[in-house]
Amino acid sequence: MVRAEVLRDEQRLRRIEAVTDATLSRLDVADLFDELLDRVRDLLQVDTAAILLLDTPAQQLVATAARGLEEEVRQGFRVSVGRGFAGRIALAREPVILQNVTSENVVNPILLQTGVRSLLGVPIVAAGDLVGVLHVGSLTPRRFNDDDVRLLELVADRVSLASRARANTLDRSAALALQRSLIPTELPQVPGLELTGRYVPGHASGVGGDWYDVFTLPSGWLGVVVGDVSGHGLQSAVIMGRVRSALRAYALICDDPAEALTLLDRKVVHFEAGNLTTALYAMISPDGTTARVSLAGHPRPVLAVPGRPSTVLSLHIDPPLGTGRGQPARHTTTVDFPPGAVLVAYTDGLVERRGELFDAGLARLMAAVTAAPVDTVAATVMATLDVEDPVDDVALLAIRRSPVATDPD
Repeated sequence: MVRAEVLRDEQRLRRIEAVTDATLSRLDVADLFDELLDRVRDLLQVDTAAILLLDTPAQQLVATAARGLEEEVRQGFRVSVGRGFAGRIALAREPVILQNVTSENVVNPILLQTGVRSLLGVPIVAAGDLVGVLHVGSLTPRRFNDDDVRLLELVADRVSLASRARANTLDRSAALALQRSLIPTELPQVPGLELTGRYVPGHASGVGGDWYDVFTLPSGWLGVVVGDVSGHGLQSAVIMGRVRSALRAYALICDDPAEALTLLDRKVVHFEAGNLTTALYAMISPDGTTARVSLAGHPRPVLAVPGRPSTVLSLHIDPPLGTGRGQPARHTTTVDFPPGAVLVAYTDGLVERRGELFDAGLARLMAAVTAAPVDTVAATVMATLDVEDPVDDVALLAIRRSPVATDPD
């Protein structure tokens, strides 16, 4: 009797070691899923094993990895939460055992066609959130016991950690790719103006919705935009792309920055509800002498004029885009842009620091901005404000009006 208990304990320990093996952490997620399914099939002596991950917006489980049921993955099988065997597990978030599989308790035709007779499934949960479902099946009648349930729950925990890492990696990679595709790598060549931009993703909080944009308009004016969509990650980057495209469209039909931002506000409220966005939109005249600027909840830009200390432009800051409340008319302010002057627009990640007043960072920025070539200004600003490892995204755009040429004697 004692010998039998010892053998069962040793077998249980080997089972646990098989699914918590440190070498598994060296595999990428797809290989890890396959390896776990292979091991659980061997340990439980079952014929099929499958992982279905939750598509949260659709509230459907999607076949992601399988052994013995590979056709599920090839066909992209989906089942709604609450429907069928896997859907029932997802809804209840509890293990489910089917001693006898029938068309009444299973809706997946592939399971039925494969001839699975008994099933055991458990939910995959991470930090209280449903991630998916893991289930195993036998082609012969099988009575799964509590040890089988506990082992499968242990595997599900391993899957939950891997799936979260996979989702975070995919989201960050997609967001970076999207953001880099939307932030211009080369700015327009504009006679009489020098332009440069900088973008640094927030390493601690992930990619967000900061961007800058420069475009020429049919009227000969130059459009200049710096914006910041609230939040971080892929969703914010996607919204940033939509907002950027919409503002470009409105810029083609509006000669007033405030009017373009008013239209953009309506778009954000209607189509991007709940996502606040700040933006600076400026139009620089064809001769470069003036700039018309409107702010939607965005920090005021800094202007450096030769022979004078740099200043923060005295502009009216209107509400951010997407507040959803009726707002008074937005404001556009015309400012002079003298020869040799440098205009610097930025997002708040450049100057904001935890435990420090916004004005302290703004003061450092003003000290760093001089009436110098834009590449020099940008390099000085980025070094002075220490953006090597920012906690938030940083976008910066510097524009300089060329100094007036001096006639030779």
